[in-house]
Parts: sequence; structure tokens; C-alpha cells
Amino acid sequence: MAKRCFDLVCAGLGLLALAPALALVALWIKLDSSGPVLFRQQRVGRHGKLFFIHKFRTMKTGAQGSQLTVGADPRITHAGRLLRAAKLDELPQLWDVLRGAMSLVGPRPEVPAYVALYPEEMRRIVLSVRPGITDPASLQYRNEGILLAQAADPEREYIEVLMPAKLALSKRYVEQAGLLTDIRLIFATLQALVR
Repeated sequence: MAKRCFDLVCAGLGLLALAPALALVALWIKLDSSGPVLFRQQRVGRHGKLFFIHKFRTMKTGAQGSQLTVGADPRITHAGRLLRAAKLDELPQLWDVLRGAMSLVGPRPEVPAYVALYPEEMRRIVLSVRPGITDPASLQYRNEGILLAQAADPEREYIEVLMPAKLALSKRYVEQAGLLTDIRLIFATLQALVR
């Protein structure tokens, strides 16, 4: 209950405080390329329930291809490249926190195709909590696209190396989760963004 109250207060205040910046980012996206401002994608949430995550659109409209973003992906717009580098594309997820689909801190929500590959025990633990905007795995693998770009087969590298490592971090988070842990992770995320 304390975690949910913390999420509601912080997400609500965050959306209010960032409203002018969010409007400017939305305008920038519209001026930079044609298409909607927001991108919606189905992800797997708590207890395996599907939901739509919201982000600022960073790819060209109608872009097809891998669900992974690898290195200098040609599908990414000019504005999108900068938004991704600063992680500003994630800000609309504050709305997902307000509506109860996500938390500020929790395992990052994955697409159904990759969740289907989770070991059963790992799926049970990681999906027992609301997914989050940030978590230990997002901090450790902040430059995931660069790592994947160095692999001969990015998809295989993600499934066999990165995904298991991220799941292990998510499992540890779930087992040790608490309000103080969340606050520390939020500050660590803000520090990483400033750097």
C-alpha cells in the first residue's frame, strides 16, 4: 500500500511539474517527423496481464523489423535519437503508473514473445509485482543497444545472455523490494540521467 501511495504521489507531481517539458517534447516530435506523438506497445504486466505501455515515439511511422533496437538503428528519427539517449521517451510512462499498470520501480515490462521464453520459476517471481519505469537491470544495461550492436547475432545475444542477466537482477529486486530500495533506485536513475 505504501508503495502504491508513493507511486501515485510521485507520478502525479511528476506529470504536473513536467507538463511544460512534455508539451515541448511532443511539439518537437511532431515537427521532426510525421506520425503520432505517442507510441503504444503491448507488454506483459503483473501476474501476466497484458497492457499497453506509452512512450514518446522515437521511430519513423510504420517502421517494421526486430523488437530490439540495435546501435544506430535506421528506424530511429533525429529527435528520437536524442530522446532515447536522455531516456526522455520514457516519461509518458508516468501516466501508466497513475493508471495502475506500472510502478515507478519494478522489473521492466517485456513484450509477450520474450516473456514466453522465461523459465517458469523466474516468470512467477518477476511477474508477481507491477513492472516499473526503472530497476537495477535498466541501470546496469542502460546502453543495451550498443552491447547488442557488438554481437554477431543481436537477437541470440539478447535471448541467451542479456535477458537471463536482466532477469536475475529483477528476481533479486523482487526478493529485496522495499520503499527505501525504490527511493535509492530512483535517485540512482536520476544521477545516471544527469551524467
